[in-house]
Amino acid sequence: MSSLLIKNAQIVTLDPVQPILPKGEILVEGDKIAAVGATVAAPEGAEVLDAGGMLAMPGLINAHHHLYSSFARGYAAPGEPAATFTEILERLWWKLDLALDMEGVRYSSLVALVEAIRTGCTTIIDHHASPSCTDGSLDAMEETFREAGLSGCLCYETSDRNVPGDGVAENERFIRKTQASGDGQVTALFGLHAQMTLSDETMEKVAAVCRDTGAGVHVHVAEGTADEEDCLAKHGMRIVQRLEKFGLAGPKSIFVHGIHLDESEMDIIARTNTMMVHNPESNMNNAVGTQKMLALLKKGILLGLGTDGMTSHMISSARVAHLLQRATLGDPRVAFCEACRMLLENNAAIAGRCFPEPRGKLAAGQLADIAIFDYDPTTPLEDGRFYGHLLYGLNVAPVDTTIARGRILMRHGKLTTLDAAEIAAKARECARATWSRIH
Repeated sequence: MSSLLIKNAQIVTLDPVQPILPKGEILVEGDKIAAVGATVAAPEGAEVLDAGGMLAMPGLINAHHHLYSSFARGYAAPGEPAATFTEILERLWWKLDLALDMEGVRYSSLVALVEAIRTGCTTIIDHHASPSCTDGSLDAMEETFREAGLSGCLCYETSDRNVPGDGVAENERFIRKTQASGDGQVTALFGLHAQMTLSDETMEKVAAVCRDTGAGVHVHVAEGTADEEDCLAKHGMRIVQRLEKFGLAGPKSIFVHGIHLDESEMDIIARTNTMMVHNPESNMNNAVGTQKMLALLKKGILLGLGTDGMTSHMISSARVAHLLQRATLGDPRVAFCEACRMLLENNAAIAGRCFPEPRGKLAAGQLADIAIFDYDPTTPLEDGRFYGHLLYGLNVAPVDTTIARGRILMRHGKLTTLDAAEIAAKARECARATWSRIH
């Protein structure tokens, strides 16, 4: 078993036993943390990484991403700008995902994984769509995670919008594959686009697979008003009621966004212990409204943070979540601690339901996911003061070294598992080819 000793680091453990070590060491054995302390005993022959006084903290977790959206960067849909969320879906995202081929799936994923490594993000819960190459697309994505060295919980976005039940078979196959492998690096949920693109027949098929495999769903919920209006008009109930009717709410499922939930839906989510994810930057970009983040947290809902494909920079997501709540509510007293806890604690708890290994702390027995920031605090970094450094210091500090599952993926700013220049060059070609197929 390989051993790695990280020495001479400021350590933010996120472990209440010893939250901050001004100067300490971390011993990694295999893919787990073996010890953390002012000094630790390392076995003979252990690799030594001198952090040079930089700040080490747990690798960050993204609870909702769309890696394929990497190819939207720089693309402008023809015609008048989309004026509603439904038009954004129809004119951009549903055309972009349909234009992807398997090479595009691969390189759009690799682009986002490079950015994740560079920003200290080591675990991603992704939601994928490529209707022109559905079958095998999750295998292609799995390969990119293994090449990069990151952990991923993957799913395919089932929808009836192109072909009835598109994605049901791919989700079931991949769920069974990952369950059989017993490998914690890549796991699976059952992906759904949103209830407005899913018939009762497809929902029945999804529910049957989830019952048989024990898998939860990963689904967009009440992101725009059109989703709730559609559900009420077609089914005579609200979205969360419909999802619960098919048995798709529960502790293994992730409901994303929830901008337009009413009180009764929030209560169902709380009662069923369903996970939720907030994506503030995406919600602002799509002008769909502001999630009632504080109300959801008050009900005891496990609410985490994602980026919805906008970026792989998780600290940015937390910072925007905090500022957006204050701006929306007109109250400068709220959301600072809540946004930080969502990123650091709730995302780790969500990952704990999606992966077998614990992560999110620098403590013995935890997965060895570590981000080392080139950050020299200009004010005291002490117990009870870290959140201010997180949102207003580390948000712009470069990541020097990223370690995932005990493996160094970037050292002193240089990637070790991926060729970023080759990926960027190939991605430009793939993106142009993808855009040429959009009609």
